[in-house]
Order: sequence, then structure tokens, then C-alpha cells
Amino acid sequence: RLLAALDGTAPDIVIIEAFPFGRRQVRFELLPLLEAAAVMERRPLLVTSVRDILQERTKPGRDEETVDLLNRYFDLVMVHGDPAFARLEDTFALAARIRPPIAYTGLVTGHEAPPAPDRFDVLVSAGGGAAGSLLVEASIEASAHLPELRFGVITGPNLPQAAFDAATARASSQLSVMRFRDDFPGLLASAELSVSQAGYNTVGDTLQAGCRSLLVPFAAGGETEQPARAARLRQLGLATVIEERDLTAAALAAAIRGALAAPKSPRAPLDLDGAAGSVSVLETALSEFRGG
Repeated sequence: RLLAALDGTAPDIVIIEAFPFGRRQVRFELLPLLEAAAVMERRPLLVTSVRDILQERTKPGRDEETVDLLNRYFDLVMVHGDPAFARLEDTFALAARIRPPIAYTGLVTGHEAPPAPDRFDVLVSAGGGAAGSLLVEASIEASAHLPELRFGVITGPNLPQAAFDAATARASSQLSVMRFRDDFPGLLASAELSVSQAGYNTVGDTLQAGCRSLLVPFAAGGETEQPARAARLRQLGLATVIEERDLTAAALAAAIRGALAAPKSPRAPLDLDGAAGSVSVLETALSEFRGG
């Protein structure tokens, strides 16, 4: 089906998300696609699209394999970030050996949203929720230490049902528990403090909303992406951070008090218009690729 789609659409550009930096489990689909695209009579521009901070690899030979595939097949590495915040070489040691150009688009965030009518002093979000049960539980317990504050806890759709049921059983007039909110950017705009992990999308939404931020980066299993992002935001004065290993209800309650006592963070001095930046990068690259 993938090869048929390539043949049927004859695209100007093929963008592959993450591969070969990640997504190796689908290489059996992607390598035939790249091979087929490379020999088309009107070959498309081949682009890999990655986030600003990569998971650092420890398996020997992985980075060398990535560079080999990039240099063999791709015309452009499109990084969805601001180089003033993070550069590809910060988390990919062999970046200097990449031959295709590397272009930065800015951080891809949603448009600035008006404040939502529902207002929470503290808005807790656990991303997809699969790895957010510790944050959800600690936040619910911390809310009991802070009865003067209204908490909204968004668990994410992938929190196990038993954990979600246990959380909702503790809801009150001071504590709302929700799976998902499609007005999340607006809730951030009306909140005094965002408490979240340090995933790309949530961080982008929080920076766009301009509210205070307290981060508990996911670090289990050797994960490095979220701790690296959180550390950079702390250095810029855009967030406070609790390490996952230090997360308790008492520590979280104390951090929430401290964050709310501090003045609001300044607007992020970062390029948050990555959607438009992506369009510009692709238009320029395609023009150069076609010789125009």
C-alpha cells in the first residue's frame, strides 16, 4: 500500500517522521519506500522530520547506521526546533558527519488560544497518560495539601482504566479529573500554573500560553529526551523542575507553592511558529532541489 501510494500520487516531497533517527521497527516498510522514491523518473525531495531533542542512543553502531542512511537517501533533515534552544548536535553526536542540509523550523505549537471558561489554579496534564500514573497520583495527593487551590488533572487517554477510576473517585469541588480536553491550550491560558511532564507538545502549548510551568520529566528506562528539555527550560528561567525520582505529594505541593509565589515567566524568547517555518523550509528546499 505504501509503494502504491507513492506511485499513485507522484509526490513532490516525501517526509518521513523520525526515521532513521528512530522508528527502526518499521524499517522493513520505509527502506523499500526510499529505494522506490530514489529511482522515480521525477524523484521527490526526501526529508526526515525530527523533534529538537533526540533520545540519546547507547547501542553501539546505531548512530553510524543513522548517518549512513541519511547520507544514502535523504535530501534534508528538518528539525522542529529553535537552534537557540537546542541544536541537533547537542543530542546526536555524529551530526557533523550528516551530508544533507539541516534546517530548523522553530517549535511547532498551536495558535495562541483565548482563556477557557473553566479555570484551574493548577492544571496537571500527563500527556498520553501511559507513563503518567505517578504524576497523576502525586498531584491528587498534593491537592489535599493545598485546599485553597482548584486543581484540574488531565490523565491522558492511555492511563489504565483502574487508575483512572481510582482518580475520579477522589474528585471533588476542588479537584476535577478528566481523561482529555480538546480546549487544553485555552485551559493553559487561564491557569496560574501548568504541572506536566516535559514532552514536546505539552511544552510547546505551555510556552505558547505563557503560564508558569512546573515540569516532572519522564526519565524511566534510560529516557533522556524529557530531562534534557526540562533542564534547558530551567536554565532559561521558563520552568521549575522536579526530578521523577524525587516526586512525592509533599515535594510536589511545596514546588507548587514556590512556583505560584514567583512572578510569571517572561514570554519565551523562542521561535514558536514552527508550522509556518516548516512550510518555508520545504518550499525553499524544493525550489533548490528542482533547480529553481
